[in-house]
Amino acid sequence: MSSCWPRGAPAVGDIAELSRRVTARDIELFTEISGDRNPLHYDADAAAASRFGEIVVQGGVTSAILNAVVAEKLPGPGTVFLNTQFDFTAPVRPGDTITGRVEITDVRTDKPITKLAVTVTRDDGTVALSGNAVCYTVAMPRSR
Repeated sequence: MSSCWPRGAPAVGDIAELSRRVTARDIELFTEISGDRNPLHYDADAAAASRFGEIVVQGGVTSAILNAVVAEKLPGPGTVFLNTQFDFTAPVRPGDTITGRVEITDVRTDKPITKLAVTVTRDDGTVALSGNAVCYTVAMPRSR
C-alpha cells in the first residue's frame, strides 16, 4: 500500500477488540466531563420506573471504548475519528463488561483514512451499540 500510512496500512477485514468492566464511577466521571445528569443514570427509582428498569450508563461511556480500540489497537496510535454513526440498541449498566470491536471495511491508499464497522457488546452477548466510523491516522513521534 501507499507510504501515506505511518506504520503501514491495515487491511480490509482486520479486526481489533478491547474489553472493560463498566462501573458507577464511570457514570460519575462522565458527568464531570459532560454535565449529563439525566436521572436514568443516578436516580434508582426513576430508572426503575423507566423502560430500562434500572440505572443505565451514558451512551458516551458505552461508545468511549471504541476510542480506545482505534487509538490503541486498530488502526492504532495517532488515529482519530472523522465521522461516527452509532445506533444504541441495548442499555449498558454498571457491572456489565463491554467489548468494543472494530473491523476495517475500507482503506484509502492516497490518505491514511479507514472506514470501520463498529460494535459494543455486553458480556451476555447483547449488542449495545452498532455502527460505522471513518478514521484518520497521523504519524506520531516515537516515545523516548
